[in-house]
Amino acid sequence: MTSDGWADAALERIRDGSARICIVGCGYVGLTLAVEHARTGSTVVGIETSEARAKELRAGTNPVPDVDITGAELASLRDAGTLTFVTALTEPADVYVICVNTPLRDGSPDLRYIESAGESVAKVLGKGQLVVLESTTYPGTTEELLRPLLEETSGLTAGGDFAMAHSPERINPADTTHTMRNTPKVVGGLTPDSTELAAAFYSRVCDTVVPVSSPRAAEITKLFENTFREVNIALANEMSVVCHEFDIDPWEVVKAAATKPYGFTAFKPGPGVGGECIPVDPQYLAWRVRGKIGRQFHLLEAASDINRRMPAHVAQRASEILNEHGKAMRGAKVLLLGVAYKGGSGDTRESPALRVADRLAAAGAKLVYHDAFVGNAPINGVVYDSEPLTDDAVADADLVLILTDHPGIDYAHLVDTAKVVYDTRGVTTEIVSETLHRA
Repeated sequence: MTSDGWADAALERIRDGSARICIVGCGYVGLTLAVEHARTGSTVVGIETSEARAKELRAGTNPVPDVDITGAELASLRDAGTLTFVTALTEPADVYVICVNTPLRDGSPDLRYIESAGESVAKVLGKGQLVVLESTTYPGTTEELLRPLLEETSGLTAGGDFAMAHSPERINPADTTHTMRNTPKVVGGLTPDSTELAAAFYSRVCDTVVPVSSPRAAEITKLFENTFREVNIALANEMSVVCHEFDIDPWEVVKAAATKPYGFTAFKPGPGVGGECIPVDPQYLAWRVRGKIGRQFHLLEAASDINRRMPAHVAQRASEILNEHGKAMRGAKVLLLGVAYKGGSGDTRESPALRVADRLAAAGAKLVYHDAFVGNAPINGVVYDSEPLTDDAVADADLVLILTDHPGIDYAHLVDTAKVVYDTRGVTTEIVSETLHRA
């Protein structure tokens, strides 16, 4: 290594675990990363600006949904002195990782949280340290936004005085199969030294690290991954609409196509897309292409439009199904199964199930919902509580609408008990019933 020798010393500290680590942002990405490094014996400080959440974390309570970390483990790492949580960054570290939220605001990237985190890091940044941005963002953010912010405040030069890299998060909430340890980690540094330091840092908690040529390459890799998902989900959704018009079960088609051993990846239709990634991340790419290149990313924008229209399509189909069974939507008792955006999760961010529910409530349906993972949820301006999934509740409903493919439900018994079932998630594909409708 070069860099006047500081990079060699930094590399040694990272590899032997003596580097002090600061994680800025303790949501599902930052908390997972903080705990993984603390498990290796490294000293980790988590920055959580919400005093209430920081207090819970310090007390050994996990306030972050879908992160498989127990309060007992948080307390154990705290007592061992390897993991602490504070609300502000006041002490320097050897490695800073920024894991803050990057939402959309009026359809454009909102990078206020990255800027705020960068300003906090810049105030304590010293020579020989490593700064990594994990937050999902458009290509160029690390170099064009974060780098000058750090350099101006600290008086140091990125690449010459400190290392800098981007490594997009790859955490799938509620997924216990694909962990941080066994999921390859992409790393793109500002310089070769920066890439080597970042790769060494992640190698302590990831079995495979994939270096790329630059932060821009790492940033766009993440956007490509989620754009791939959005486009293919949109294709599955559009195909499900077409299959309905031809009186074909789309789930049968997906299952049959998936038997092809090459050239096909199965994506499933549903009521739309949700979560923090798919509805948001591809829009960063579309926005950047329009602003930087001056053209539309036509395929991506068409896919986004299809997925945005799916809740309206599902609500319309629900109304048609009720009509087929002699019932109007207004006044109908509709039992919603699931309001989370994905099965096995309690996350309702951008949930298409809630958008469907809003439309049904606005149309005059009498709604109740059951979701073992979500205790209460806002629907059309009213907060509803999850109701027990009893046989009486199922039998009393004019329509049971499956919006989330949660585990732990006896769907065969549900279909036998219900008057009418509309399955948007394909959890009843092996069940035959005259009152069962799929989309």
